[in-house]
Amino acid sequence: MTAASIAPFEVVVLLSIIRLGDDAYGLAVRRDVSARTGHDYSVGAIYTTLQRLEDKGMLNTWTSEPLPVRGGRARKHFRLTSTGRRAMREAERRATSVWAGVPSTLLPSRP
Repeated sequence: MTAASIAPFEVVVLLSIIRLGDDAYGLAVRRDVSARTGHDYSVGAIYTTLQRLEDKGMLNTWTSEPLPVRGGRARKHFRLTSTGRRAMREAERRATSVWAGVPSTLLPSRP
């Protein structure tokens, strides 16, 4: 696996982080991914994927100030690195290449 190789679920998580911008913290990523895929992913699945992407050098993290409520906790936020951006460009290129030449009329109709 090259540094730019990412699994399909990792692509979904990275797209969520891009969409969420500065609001990309674990629970927000889980909500976004679950809403967009129609599957309720566990917290563990999301955090394991986030850790794997960080280990691959595709994410940077930063910790927010504690929330301004009693017992408020700090949040770990995520942001793509240049490696992550390159990997996403490559994933987009590969998807476009794979779909090239497939007419939409050959795809099954939606129920």
